[in-house]
Amino acid sequence: MDQQALALTKISYGLYVLSTRVGEKDNGCIVNTVVQAASSPCQITVAVSKQNYTCEMIQASGVFDVCPLAEDAPFDTFRHFGFQSGREVDKFASIPWQRSANGVAYPLEHTVAVFSCKVTSSVDLGSHMLFIATLEDAQVLSEAQPVTYAYYHRSIKPAPQPIAAKGYRCTICGYVYEGDELPPDFVCPICKHGAADFEKIV
Repeated sequence: MDQQALALTKISYGLYVLSTRVGEKDNGCIVNTVVQAASSPCQITVAVSKQNYTCEMIQASGVFDVCPLAEDAPFDTFRHFGFQSGREVDKFASIPWQRSANGVAYPLEHTVAVFSCKVTSSVDLGSHMLFIATLEDAQVLSEAQPVTYAYYHRSIKPAPQPIAAKGYRCTICGYVYEGDELPPDFVCPICKHGAADFEKIV
């Protein structure tokens, strides 16, 4: 990992389930890019990878919910919402959930709050789409501590296991690309992170 990629890991993030609804279809994904950008009116921004089906759905619906995850969230929560696509899987079919005032489903387990937002504008950032939204409703769901990106890597994400392979390992989810050179535009098929988040296996 180069110095720029390493330095970027020092920025503090939270981890969230971002969800939306189009027609009868509910979907959600894991994000770490939620910010309260203004207070009057309260504006929330979230950047979502264009590879995520949730991004496409938010562009269509104009609404989303975002739930900060708790420190007690198991790795399966991150795997459930982050390592599979809503194009093939109904992510809300097997978990407890509820609808907010804007009609969007949100998970009830391991979440500390829910924020219901209406998109007012968006900005194309290249790999991601930045949605700027007005906060329409909010509710505290738990007094548990919200999980940070650092806590996730330190205490929730399983440690990578030694492997007898050559290639490049995704530092986010552990996926291994087997090959002598990692293409600069490579995107992890599991977590959708780019080549900057891969390290060479020595």
